[in-house]
Formats: sequence, C-alpha cells, structure tokens
Amino acid sequence: MSQSHHAAAKVPEITLAFWIIKIAATTLGETGGDAASMSMHLGYLVSTLMFAVIFLIAVIAQIRAPRFSPALYWVTIIATTTVGTTLADFADRSLGIGYTGGSALLLFLLLASLFVWHRTMGSVSVTTVATAKAELFYWVTIMFSQTLGTALGDWTADTAGLGYAGAALIFGGLLLALVAAYYTTSISRTLLFWAAFILTRPLGAVVGDFLDKPVANGGLAMSRFGASFALVAFIVICGFVFRQRPAKVAH
Repeated sequence: MSQSHHAAAKVPEITLAFWIIKIAATTLGETGGDAASMSMHLGYLVSTLMFAVIFLIAVIAQIRAPRFSPALYWVTIIATTTVGTTLADFADRSLGIGYTGGSALLLFLLLASLFVWHRTMGSVSVTTVATAKAELFYWVTIMFSQTLGTALGDWTADTAGLGYAGAALIFGGLLLALVAAYYTTSISRTLLFWAAFILTRPLGAVVGDFLDKPVANGGLAMSRFGASFALVAFIVICGFVFRQRPAKVAH
C-alpha cells in the first residue's frame, strides 16, 4: 500500500463556519434568483441563461485557479445556488413539470452524478477533490444538489402545505439529526456530508421565500434586493471573521 500524504485542495475545510456560510449562500441564491426573475421581470428562462453563464465562468476560474481562494469558492457556490433557483422554477412552473416531478427528476440526476463520479474516481469524498476531473464532478454534483434543493423546498412548503416556517423547521430538524448522527454514530462521513449539503439548500430556499414572499402567502414581504444585499454583507463579514483553510486531501 502506498504511503499517504496530504496536499492542500481548492475546497474549504468542513467546519461550523463552512455550514453557516453555506446556509447564507443558499438563502442568497433564492432571494437573488427571485430578484432577477420576478422583481426585474427577466423571467425564469432568461435568468437561468444569465446565471448559467456566470456559473460556467466561475467554475472554469475555480478549476484553473492554482490554489484555494475562499472568495472564488463562495462566488462559485452562490452561482450554483442562484442558477439552481431559476432553473428549478423554470422546470417546475414554465415547463409544467411541477414540484413533485421536478424533485424526482433532479434527485435522479444527483444520484446519477454521484454514481458516475464514484465509478470514475473511486470516491465522492471531498477529501479526494485534488484534480481537475474531480473538481468537475464536484461542481456538477453541487449544481444538481442546489437545483434539487430549490424544488424540494418549494414542494415541502407548497405542495405538502407546510408553509415556509414549517418547512424550515423540518429541514432544520433534519440537519440537527445529521449533526447528532455525526457525533454519536459511525455512519459514513461522506454520506453525512452530502446529506447535509443537500438539505442546506431547501432550508435556504424556504428561508429565502419566507423573507421575500407576500405576507398573505406566509412571508415577511421584504425587498428581494434588500434581503440579497444583507445576505451578501453577512457572507463577506463571515469571510473576514472566520479564517477558512483548504481541506487536506489524502492520496
């Protein structure tokens, strides 16, 4: 067996700060996506195409970057969650697939991405994201998870009738259950990571909807632009307060 050594990756170390920023980023994706498609009246298709271009540029920059950059990483994450918002809304509403059909389709695509990644690279752990190919699988999987999260959040809040606050409690509770499993069981850390990563997206989706949807629909009717700017400021502050180090990758 070859001797293991460690090298710095271009993805961050998984800490509490990572999850705090991730939830804020997914909430920003919801308010930012809605601001473009609804408040700016660009529609779901145009907004999706616009954010898809930003996403592609960010991913290419991330893969070509010589070292880990927290700012570039989180810009890319925000790009995935924003395009995920408008893409899910386009599929669910404009194409008429519906929240249930959209969630099922995106879950299949996410599982297929993880399957192909595992068959190709031998692992889907973030501790193995050390090559351009692994990074590409990583970002494609994240893209599907962010889009699934939007559809799943909408399904829980609207189709299941739990409302935004009820859905937030459900997803928040599931995340707490994963935290408990992390500290009290020997369940695969990779499985727990991806489960948590996926669940933070619908949590952010319903929190974002709760902030900007009309009071009559169960929201707070905040300005989508105001909420988005506040979330950007919060993420920037977290970036300065919490030092983020690259993950250690085992070879």
